[in-house]
Amino acid sequence: MDTSQFQALLSQAQASADADSRLTVMQALKKHKKAVFWAMILSTSLIMEGYDLVIINSFYGQPQFQRRFGEQVGPDKWAISAAWQSGLSNSAVVGQLIGLVLNSDFQDRFGSRKTMMFFMVWLIGAIFIPFFAPSLPVLAVGEALCGIPWGVFQTLSTSYASEVVPTVLRPYVTAYVCMCWGAGILLSSGVARACITLTGDIAWRLPFALQWTWPVPLFILAYFAPESPWNAVRRQKLEVARKSLERLIGQGPDHAHEVDCSLAYIIYTNDQEQAETEGARLTDCFRGTNLRRTEINCVVWAAQILCGNAILGYSVVFLEAAGFSPVAALDLNIGLSACYIIGGMICWLLFPRFGRATIYMSGLTFMFFCLVAIGGLGFTTSKHAELAIGILLIISTLANMITIGPVCYPIVAETPSGRLRYKTITIGRFVYNLTGIFSNSVTPRMISASAWNWGAKAGFFYAGTNLLCNVWCWFRLPETKDRSFGEIDLLFEHKVPARKFRTTEADQFATSQMILEIKEKEAAVHVESV
Repeated sequence: MDTSQFQALLSQAQASADADSRLTVMQALKKHKKAVFWAMILSTSLIMEGYDLVIINSFYGQPQFQRRFGEQVGPDKWAISAAWQSGLSNSAVVGQLIGLVLNSDFQDRFGSRKTMMFFMVWLIGAIFIPFFAPSLPVLAVGEALCGIPWGVFQTLSTSYASEVVPTVLRPYVTAYVCMCWGAGILLSSGVARACITLTGDIAWRLPFALQWTWPVPLFILAYFAPESPWNAVRRQKLEVARKSLERLIGQGPDHAHEVDCSLAYIIYTNDQEQAETEGARLTDCFRGTNLRRTEINCVVWAAQILCGNAILGYSVVFLEAAGFSPVAALDLNIGLSACYIIGGMICWLLFPRFGRATIYMSGLTFMFFCLVAIGGLGFTTSKHAELAIGILLIISTLANMITIGPVCYPIVAETPSGRLRYKTITIGRFVYNLTGIFSNSVTPRMISASAWNWGAKAGFFYAGTNLLCNVWCWFRLPETKDRSFGEIDLLFEHKVPARKFRTTEADQFATSQMILEIKEKEAAVHVESV
């Protein structure tokens, strides 16, 4: 690139960055409504993933499923063994881990659209296995094969949403990803409740069959969706990136100029990142400044569980112990699942006023005190104490879904470098799933009277992990509110401490002016020598 070309690129990139920083939420929604639409459409795959992951857990207490696959434990009574419950749940998690690894390569090579389309087709075929499963081993294989596309969708939806909208809209569309996941859980809770009245194998086969309603329409929508322009530029598909921007940016008198400037900004930022991470290999996530970014992704993902979320699902158990009927407790569980959507909407109202780190740490602090109170109530055995524990768990659930849950998504989408975004999010989500396996293994033993018999005192354990996560956040979690991808890159490159991220000025074009002056001097010397 000669001096004149670099100068034109720099000028357009600066114009794009300035225009992006001036946008308000309403202006951005009006101008980039198509980008928001497509971000929300591809995020809808998380509804399916949330539904699929949770529905298998609802079968463990379903009489029809127990009779078909369980062991007889009494007169006219069957049960799924604890070993098989763990095996079925973890087989899906193993599949997700494979999917996460595959996505980090597929999305970089083939783009977001084609990756989603391929794994939608995969899922259509994989669903046949659990639907027709004659035994628990076959069902476990089916869950693992279905888990592979679920793992792909976990990271693809977040990264795509963050890359197609302007800076001011990133927290909203990425938090919407969490809401979609919660909507899937809500749907699965409703389906599980409705299927209780059915008889025979249809009671558990019908929920599996409902999974087929998602892949075909989502495949069609992914086919028509624009590719992420950032992804296209990283793959040297500049015309694809231009066409995507033409579709994502609203029509106006300066539409062509805005597309040129946006493309220039993406190219410029990508070139800056490429100088640091040439080749963008997985190992680069653990080198230089990217190691810090990977650390942030891993801990923020893991804190989703270690904050105390691991025992929030046991509120129904404590309410049943307090005298609630099983049906009433199940109905309450549906209400709790709705908190994902309600909490996400409340979080939207917080984004313009508070930073990501502020909301995240405030949620951790509130949950810490709730967990300490729950642990203290564990030393009493009255019905009133059980009721109080259940209520505190419900309050903690709503607090988690307003703060930690949705805020995690913009943080993990914004902190990686562009060229390593998919790989970094994949590593973080991988750690999240491993933490989930740990939690799924120890939490039931903490609660169960036949195992460790901690009961509500398990709240003290997760209060401890919560506190550790919050201390880490104070020293290591940077504030990325209102920062462009280029500014975030610069702050990480200069090793700015987390507590100073919000106040430190970052001009990603400062060094470019120096480079431009050097190029102009070199050109002048060359002319004189001629």
